[in-house]
Order: sequence, then structure tokens, then C-alpha cells
Amino acid sequence: MTDTGLIVQMIPIDQVHVLNPRSRNKLTFQGIVSNIANLGLKRPITVTLRSEAVDGKRYNLVCGEGRLEAYAALGQTEIPAIVKDASREDCFLMSLVENIARRRHSPVELLREITSLKSRGYSVPEIAKKIDVTKSYVAGILHLLSHGEERLLGAVESGHIPLTVAMKIATADEAGVQQILCEGYEDKSLRGRKLLAVRRIIELRKTMGKRFTPGIHRKKEQLPSAEALVRAYRQEADRQKLLIKRSRLTENRLLFITSALKTFFRDENFVTLLRAEGLETLPTYLAEKISVSEKA
Repeated sequence: MTDTGLIVQMIPIDQVHVLNPRSRNKLTFQGIVSNIANLGLKRPITVTLRSEAVDGKRYNLVCGEGRLEAYAALGQTEIPAIVKDASREDCFLMSLVENIARRRHSPVELLREITSLKSRGYSVPEIAKKIDVTKSYVAGILHLLSHGEERLLGAVESGHIPLTVAMKIATADEAGVQQILCEGYEDKSLRGRKLLAVRRIIELRKTMGKRFTPGIHRKKEQLPSAEALVRAYRQEADRQKLLIKRSRLTENRLLFITSALKTFFRDENFVTLLRAEGLETLPTYLAEKISVSEKA
């Protein structure tokens, strides 16, 4: 029996018909399965008894589709359920209300729940067991929360930054942050779009602060400092120098290729072999370069 006086009974899973099915993220579903496997079913599903069974289905599901599917995935044949007396139309309405009531909390709101459990006296291992995550994850989250790192926390929850990297960034200076990015690139934990996303988050954290400010896109317009201007100038100068070096290297390689091709095309046997293999044509740019060098 539940706290509200409703009776919970075990019913066969294969006798439950889902009136209002909905798709869910695979990762979210795996989380439900893992949670039930580790902690058990915290809340029974709710069903109504049909006036007569159809295709072996004696019950209509009101709410708990994820729990029902998770129980089936775990190989269970029965599930705890509260059986209510309601019409088919009422079932649809209750199911709709149940889905609407599941408001998606922001990452910061969810993470603050960990802080709430901590403030109520729960230890890190106890919190980890309650929400079915690792102790290191809880410890890392509490560390970031205690330092007001809402922006980094949001990036961790969205999968843009590994928790370990976020913790390092939270305690590093600017030079240290650049070192963290280099290490992440080298060990392949930060590559491609993930690296760009991390750089973007770091820049936002630097210019707009650690915390999210709803409705405000910029904290305060600030003029760049002399050091920032010099740093930006040096970075751009280094980028331009690298670009020049690459262009010169490419130019030298092209000169070598055109010179080699010019020598090859003077050999009639080589030209005959190319024609026999159907390879006598050249890219327009190379053909023009060879032609120009021959005229010169």
C-alpha cells in the first residue's frame, strides 16, 4: 500500500497496453534501466482495468511507460502497479497531464539538487547511490558548484566538456587553461568540434562570468586592456607568419613538381606510356605552368 492509501499489486507486463506511447532518448532510457537495476523501482506504474481483455491486454497504461519498458528490458515478467478505475478517455487525459508535468529541468537546477542533498547531511557516497552516479562525479560536481561554475557545469551536462577537464579549468589561470587545451588535444579527449566548443565556453566564462544571467547576454561592455590588445596582435602576427611559411612551402613544392613533369614530358617513351594508360591529361594549372616554363 502507498502513502496515499492506494493498493499496489503485481501485474503481468505483457498484459499492459500503452495508450499514449512516446519515444525517448536511448541514453535517457539506459539511465532508467540502470537506476532500477541498482536501486529498485521507486514508484509503481499506474494502470486501469479494461472492461474486457483485447489481444491479451487486460490493462491500459496511465503513466510509467519508461519504467514498464525498463522492467521488461531487465527480464522481469511482472511489475508493481496501482490499478485505478477510469474510462479510456480519462486514461488518455491522465497520461497527457503526466507527460506535461514532466518539466525538463535545466542542468544547473538538476545539479543544485546534489547541493541540496549535501546540505541535508548526505555524504558523497550516499548522494552517488541515491542518484545512481559515481562518487567521483558527485565530488566533482560539488567542487564546481562551490566555486559558482554554472557555465562549466552546463557544459559538463551537455557533454561538451569532460568533468575532469572542467575541474582543471576551474582552478587554472589563463596559461594553465591553454596548457589544459593542449593536453586535451594531444590525448585526443578534445578534438574537432569539441575543442571549438570548449574554447567558446572558456571565452564566455572569461568575458561574461562563471554564472548564467537569464535575459542578459553581456555583463558590461568593457574596453580591451593594453595587454589584451598586444596579445591579440601577437597572435594574429604569428598566424600570418605561419600562413606565409605554408604558402612558400606550397609554392616550392609546385615548382618542384612542374620542373619534374617538364623533364618527364620531354621523354617520348614516358609520354607514349601515359597515352597507352589513358593518363596523358593534366590539371589545367599544371599544364599551363609547364607550357609557360617551356616557352620561357
